[in-house]
Amino acid sequence: MDRAGKIAIDQVAGSFGMSKSQLAETAGLARETLYRLERSRTAKTQGRLREMLEIISRVADWAGGKEQAMAWYRAQPLPTFGGRTAEALVKEGKAAAVRDYLDHMALGGFA
Repeated sequence: MDRAGKIAIDQVAGSFGMSKSQLAETAGLARETLYRLERSRTAKTQGRLREMLEIISRVADWAGGKEQAMAWYRAQPLPTFGGRTAEALVKEGKAAAVRDYLDHMALGGFA
């Protein structure tokens, strides 16, 4: 977070070894969004990034770290969602469903 309470995009992209364009694509945002300060600070952009980061944070411990959690987020098909990934679901505006799924799994539920 920066001093204004917004997600520090440069730091997030750097921590995952991504460009801003790659981070935008991963979050389901237009490529140029994160390069324009006013667009990167909108509620929609910040909300989408928060959703993505919250999901990655929730799986980081059992995935083996944040890099592995990002790989899981981007590539692991989730049987409950017809094989779609967490990334695809967040892009569709279904981050809450992914969080519910993770809560279910944390309580010992099956996929």
